[in-house]
Amino acid sequence: MARSTAQSAVALGGGHGLFASLSALRHLVAELTLDELTAVVTVADNGGSSGRLRGEFGVLPPGDLRMALAALCGDDEWGRTWADVVQHRFAGEGEMRGHVIGNLLIVGLWELMGDPVRALDWVGKLLGARGRVLPMAVTPIDMTAQVRGLDPADADRTTQVRGQVEVATTQGQIVSVALDPPDPQACAEAVEAVLGADWVVLGPGSWFTSVIPHLMVPSLRQALIDTAGGLIVVLNLEPQEGETPGYLPEDHLAALFEHAPDLKIHTVLADVRSVGHPEELDRLVSSSGASLVIADLAADGTTDRHDDDKLAVAFERIMNGIVVPGD
Repeated sequence: MARSTAQSAVALGGGHGLFASLSALRHLVAELTLDELTAVVTVADNGGSSGRLRGEFGVLPPGDLRMALAALCGDDEWGRTWADVVQHRFAGEGEMRGHVIGNLLIVGLWELMGDPVRALDWVGKLLGARGRVLPMAVTPIDMTAQVRGLDPADADRTTQVRGQVEVATTQGQIVSVALDPPDPQACAEAVEAVLGADWVVLGPGSWFTSVIPHLMVPSLRQALIDTAGGLIVVLNLEPQEGETPGYLPEDHLAALFEHAPDLKIHTVLADVRSVGHPEELDRLVSSSGASLVIADLAADGTTDRHDDDKLAVAFERIMNGIVVPGD
């Protein structure tokens, strides 16, 4: 791959979607296309090991932060080993069942250092991570959603659903999402990274609980609007039950614009097999002043997982300005 003029990139999201984009961008760091890579991670998780640790210690939920760190581990023996270690989940039948080693490591360092950012930097050093991981906010956040269709007596009535897990698994149609508190304090280092980035990547991932929340933290949202870096929005490969059932690619993009109509997008990246009506998607993308890139992005034999190498190639072509929109 040729050397890009891009120097730094920031990827925002959470869970498996952010893991995919970071895994791809990590390749570009290894190949010297990128000099700096930063992950900005949502912190609203209230389930599983993260939820238990959050409830017991009053800390940020560590799970999505841990996954981002694992994604940035190198492909050498050290990196692969530590990625497996921090992702290991305890079995058995006791109180430790379901906890993840990386979550415990992060929370332990938070207790020792009293500074979530400094502690995450130390975990990154231990793992040899090829990039930095930051929370989008410095205090835990709860997520709420207005959901239509949960009342059998009134299908049009909206009901408030509270909690990231509950929102992600709702049986109704999500109308809107909100954060509690509505104006959480953004991580200052995350805001600085976005403002200074050459490229910013938003998505893929759980659209309402991992992607859109970044646009709801006031100072982080303003940084995403003000940054001179090119914003790449990566659309999901398929709809997600609970959050976006039946959504087409253009529906995902429309939901993004509903929550942040002033967002300036450079490129929308979509998988060729997920786009049934490219002309409709292209019309929406063009109306926002962005370019549409359609490429083969799915891992072979799957319909729901991005391929690291394919995504890395697409990112580099966009960053080098050699992608023909809609090719």
